Amino acid sequence: MAGSSPAMTWHPGIASGIAPTASAAIGQRSLGDPTLLFPLAPPLLRGCPRTSTPDIQYPLEIDYEYAKISTDIFRQPALPSLERWARLLPPLAPELSLGEGGTALVASRRIARWIGLEGPIWLKDESRNPTWSHKDRLNYCIVSTALANGARGIAVASSGNHGASAAAYARRAGLRCVVISTPGAQAAFEHFQSALGSDFLLVPGEERWPTLNRIVDETGFMPASNLTRFHTGNPFGPEGYKTIAYEIFSQLGGRVPGTVVLPTGYGELLFGVAKGFRELKAMGVADVVPRVVSAEPAVRAPLAHAMSRNLAAAEVTGEPSLAAGIACTVSSYRAAVALRETAGRPLTFHEEVVAEAAGELAHEGLWQEYSGVAGIAALREARRRGEAFAEPVVTVLTSTGLKEMPASPIASSAAARPLLDSVIASLRCT
Repeated sequence: MAGSSPAMTWHPGIASGIAPTASAAIGQRSLGDPTLLFPLAPPLLRGCPRTSTPDIQYPLEIDYEYAKISTDIFRQPALPSLERWARLLPPLAPELSLGEGGTALVASRRIARWIGLEGPIWLKDESRNPTWSHKDRLNYCIVSTALANGARGIAVASSGNHGASAAAYARRAGLRCVVISTPGAQAAFEHFQSALGSDFLLVPGEERWPTLNRIVDETGFMPASNLTRFHTGNPFGPEGYKTIAYEIFSQLGGRVPGTVVLPTGYGELLFGVAKGFRELKAMGVADVVPRVVSAEPAVRAPLAHAMSRNLAAAEVTGEPSLAAGIACTVSSYRAAVALRETAGRPLTFHEEVVAEAAGELAHEGLWQEYSGVAGIAALREARRRGEAFAEPVVTVLTSTGLKEMPASPIASSAAARPLLDSVIASLRCT
């Protein structure tokens, strides 16, 4: 380990005078060279300082003293937040939780039939988090880290869920939050940011990352999103996604699924869930690790591109996607690690199929944004090609369709709405 971790100090806000939750975290480990372990503070926000180059930036992960963590942690009563898993997470700020986690795992035979699977597919519905997306798990960890390191605020480049979640946790922590978005951002997200009191900046797409870097360098705000060309992100955030794996294991009655399919943009969710299952096996709680599979829009799919060429990461061009939240032009080494360490593989989907998937899911009473049904769409296309998947299969639904209302075909015009007589006539026929 490169030195010892300095003492953490808490920002004078909700956590003033209260110790962070007990954590077994010991440092930041390089994914570029896993023999390198750096102190927990300061957070290494631009990738591994030893192995990264101008051509490729390697992320870090948080490492733990696993030998000091009792497996009883997986048998304790559920708490209404990630604090249940505090020993296996970075230090969490007390009183910051919004009740994230503990989301439903829903079995669907209808969706399984549509995909071409035998048994039910299990749908982990992350839209039931406080800001209606999986990003709450990540931002609880990031904002806790910001408080622990005395950051003056939170800065995030986002046009959607990530910015909304960061704004919520920053506001609860008493920190200022600036969200950098583009003119094409949906009105629902802009309204969300305004309601939560964040500073909402609209800049041209190519200026988002330079703007974020300038804010971080000149103000001391902690970034909740990436600062480098190839995605390294805030190393503390993806740790929150491990808890999805813990919950799935528990909800399946102490059973590991055969396959887990995850909507994938920069790969933080992919990495976190894969790491959670690897930890379950390493700690002797589970016997195997499921195959973890990524799902990207075919119009870009940088991770699929990188994996097919055995690259650490890739940069691509391509048309926009309905699944805007995961239509990335760069991948990260973190995502490649997740697939390789679980014998997983990348899948892609086309626009017409993801639109169909959203409609099929609505028959189950679940409304997701297009990114949220990426796993369902990718499985549908893969099964049509004859690919097999070990069951049970789980996919994560990442966010509510409510956030996409302005661009959604479901939001019909007043002229297209049915009249009372026609509704009554149709009801009599059912």
